[in-house]
Amino acid sequence: MPRFDTVRIDQDPQHPRIARLLLDRPEKLNAIGNTTPADIRHAVDWAQAEDEVHVIVVEGAGRAFCAGYDLGEYAEGRHLEGQPDHPCRQEKKPWDPMIDYAAMKANTEDFMSLWRCTKPTIAKVHGYAVAGGSDIALCCDLLVMADDAKIGYMPTRVWGCPTTAMWTYRLGALRAKQLMFTGDTISGAQAAEWGLANFSVPAAELDQATLQLAQRIAGVPRSHLMMHKLVVNQVWLSMGLEQSQMFATVFDGITRHNPEGMWFRRHAEVEGFKSAVAWRDSGRPIPEGDEARALVAELETRLAQARAASGQR
Repeated sequence: MPRFDTVRIDQDPQHPRIARLLLDRPEKLNAIGNTTPADIRHAVDWAQAEDEVHVIVVEGAGRAFCAGYDLGEYAEGRHLEGQPDHPCRQEKKPWDPMIDYAAMKANTEDFMSLWRCTKPTIAKVHGYAVAGGSDIALCCDLLVMADDAKIGYMPTRVWGCPTTAMWTYRLGALRAKQLMFTGDTISGAQAAEWGLANFSVPAAELDQATLQLAQRIAGVPRSHLMMHKLVVNQVWLSMGLEQSQMFATVFDGITRHNPEGMWFRRHAEVEGFKSAVAWRDSGRPIPEGDEARALVAELETRLAQARAASGQR
């Protein structure tokens, strides 16, 4: 069975026409680490090369589908001491937006392997598919959710712009704007009502419902599935999906390096990402402009003092 750092993939033992791609960091709610995007692409490449596989089911181990990027790495900067700047955490000033863009564009292209591969992909969502986790889910062709699962992109409030730009294409402008302006999540039941998910079911029925859909698809010849997927995908490409993703990926970098984004990062470094996320999601006004700059300066002073004290021990 192929195994990568953060994901696993294999053919379903009882249904070999179905491949199961498992996001496998259950202790972190399958949060996206540095290798996760490439792991997903390599797993998809494996399934693409297996002639017997007709459909790929993407699912998460443990209590969630995927809780987004690992903020311990991306916001707090854990395990980065003494290492060069991460492209998405550049400390040098002025920061280089194209270095950031290249890194996040690579992640986006890796997630989009689920969309571009010739075999249908189904996201089976339980628990949470939020922030970057929603990017993974929405790059799949079909979406099946538990009624009580949650999907959304909370970092639109600060420190993020969904680089795959899938929300408008999946939901239409009106509802996409509602979610992007608020950072709210919606349940699986509401996602199905809005047409974001193909359907939702009680959590206890999610496995069986997803399997039934996958089996139904798996009976169709691979060539037919490929042709139908290419036709539908071409509609979105003609509408400008790739251009939308370019803008979204550039803007995502800006959200992490403008005054508001720097405030979020410094707050996470000083107070911990749980505190930063709690503020972001609470509905409290996000510090902006000069207020954010002043808070960044204050937090950087505290950070320097803490590091100096730690070095004296």
